[in-house]
Amino acid sequence: MQSPGDRFTPVPEEERDVLGLKIPGVLALVPQQRTPPADPDPDPDSEAAPAEASAVPAALPEVVPVVAPVEPGGPVEFDRVVPASGNLQVAGKQFWLGPARSGLTVTFWADTSVIHLLIAGTRIKSVRSHLSVADLGRLAVRGGRAAGPAPLPAGDGMAFEVDRVVNNSGLVGLAGRQVLAAEILGGRQVGIRIDDETLSFFDPSSRELLRVRPNPLTGEEVRRLRGLRPAGPPPRPGIEPVRVQRRISAVGTIMVCRQVVSLGRTYAGQTVTVHVSDTTITVDLDGQVRVIRRTTDIPVRHVKANKPHKVSDVV
Repeated sequence: MQSPGDRFTPVPEEERDVLGLKIPGVLALVPQQRTPPADPDPDPDSEAAPAEASAVPAALPEVVPVVAPVEPGGPVEFDRVVPASGNLQVAGKQFWLGPARSGLTVTFWADTSVIHLLIAGTRIKSVRSHLSVADLGRLAVRGGRAAGPAPLPAGDGMAFEVDRVVNNSGLVGLAGRQVLAAEILGGRQVGIRIDDETLSFFDPSSRELLRVRPNPLTGEEVRRLRGLRPAGPPPRPGIEPVRVQRRISAVGTIMVCRQVVSLGRTYAGQTVTVHVSDTTITVDLDGQVRVIRRTTDIPVRHVKANKPHKVSDVV
């Protein structure tokens, strides 16, 4: 029950110089390569000359595979094998593929904008690229090759989707552009379905259609979008009207979608709930329901009621 440190005895210094080199027990001998002597000119009268000449086959020309050069900054393809953990690392970034895919060969299509992962020619994941031009050059040297077209061709009637967060001004960033979604969607995460002519903004959980805008992107810009994926079923508009709140002004009116609705001075200062549909404006007031026909087609931009004025703000 002694520890290894108790039983270890170092070799004296004088014995270390006489220790021999440890070699394997069996060494395989490589036969010496000899150049065959040059055959003399065959005798044309000899019948054995053709047979002897055919016994020595002619040397086959060396076949050198043609490798297309990788342009600086151009897309690169390379292969990697998924480890047992399912967590594949390339150029300092990890790609989670799961232990179920361990042992499979993954083909990477990468440039400075996007990285596509393919197995057996099928794209399984697309992520934003973290690679620089120098990184692509190093990957090309380490077994990479010049990549062909991106595995997500735009056009031909195909639709794609991305996820984005709308900023406070109602804009989303797509391919370096600021595209208007809706001011009312500020701070909200939305899905964007990209068709040839339109951008459809929808709720990612329910796929409820929120807004439709013209598509200003070209096919090349669509291919390079971060997080691009094939589109799911088309989003559908919500059935129920939009629910908003408004505070009744001192003259007894509220404004919804730039339409003034008169409710009476007796209700000044109260906050009411308004249901806005495509054709009507419905107001809940003192247990009564008032239905007003819509005269504008402007979408809802504000959901919450205005804050009450302070005494110092009243002139």
